[in-house]
Amino acid sequence: MKPYKIPESVLVVIHTADLQVLLIERADKPGYWQSVTGSLDAVDEPLLATATRELFEETGIVADGERVVLRDWKLSNIYEIYPVWRHRYAPGVTLNTEHVFSVEVPRDIPILLSPREHVQYRWLPYLEAADQCFSSSNAEAVLQLPRQLASFR
Repeated sequence: MKPYKIPESVLVVIHTADLQVLLIERADKPGYWQSVTGSLDAVDEPLLATATRELFEETGIVADGERVVLRDWKLSNIYEIYPVWRHRYAPGVTLNTEHVFSVEVPRDIPILLSPREHVQYRWLPYLEAADQCFSSSNAEAVLQLPRQLASFR
C-alpha cells in the first residue's frame, strides 16, 4: 500500500526578470494550470529541499543556489484539500499547509515536464498567469510576485 501524503507542501512560482510566469497543466486534470507544487517526502525533509526536488522533478530546472536561486517567501497558506485528492491523505486529513517559494530564471531555460504529472506549459505575464491558476493560493502568490521581489532586492 502506498503511504499517505504528508499534508505539508511547497508552491514554487517560476518567473523571469520581466515577470513572465511559467504555468504547467496537470495531466490528471486537463485545464488545471498551476505553478510547481509538491508535498514533503518525509516529515523532517527541509522545505528548501522539497522545493528544489519538486522544481527539478516537474520542470527539469536545477536550483543550483548560484545561477538559479530559490527564494523562501517565509509565507504559508493553510487550505482545504480538494475532495478529489483527499484519498491521497490519511483518513480525516482535510487541511494542507503550503509554503511559498519563487525562482527567477532566464526566459529561454529548457523546460522538461514530467509527463505523468503535466502535459504542457506556457509563459504568461504575471496578471494573466494569476487568472489562469486553478488554485486561489497559487493565484494570490503570483499576484504578490512584484512585491515579494522588491523585498529581496
